[in-house]
Amino acid sequence: MKTLKSILLGLALLVIASASKATTYTDGENLTKNYAISTYIDAMTHGKLKGLSEVIDQDAKFSMLRGKTVLNFSKDEMLQSLNASKDTEQTCTTTTSVVESNEAIAVIKVDMQYDGFTRSNFVTVSNTGKGWKITNVYSVFK
Repeated sequence: MKTLKSILLGLALLVIASASKATTYTDGENLTKNYAISTYIDAMTHGKLKGLSEVIDQDAKFSMLRGKTVLNFSKDEMLQSLNASKDTEQTCTTTTSVVESNEAIAVIKVDMQYDGFTRSNFVTVSNTGKGWKITNVYSVFK
């Protein structure tokens, strides 16, 4: 009986230790610039929202220039909008280019080329101390 208790206790400790060492993208060291941008592009072009909420800072601002009007959205409003089009594949060609990048902040231009127009997103990712997170997205249609 003592041996059975010892084995069960050992297994329980093994499970607890394994679970506590599990790696997730919600801890700061794994939220990289590339992961944040890739997750954003997957959400915008393929409707894949997994991990998107974690890479967007709570105070992120989304702005969109439509004609002469600037529309502003919060993180929650943007996530609600993207949830409505979840798993929707966009018929566009996506390209990225680095506008500026250093150890604290990066601005990445994400162009989504559709038939007849281009949506350019200027995505700012910042090193928040809890990993790299999207803090601002400014979209322009041409």
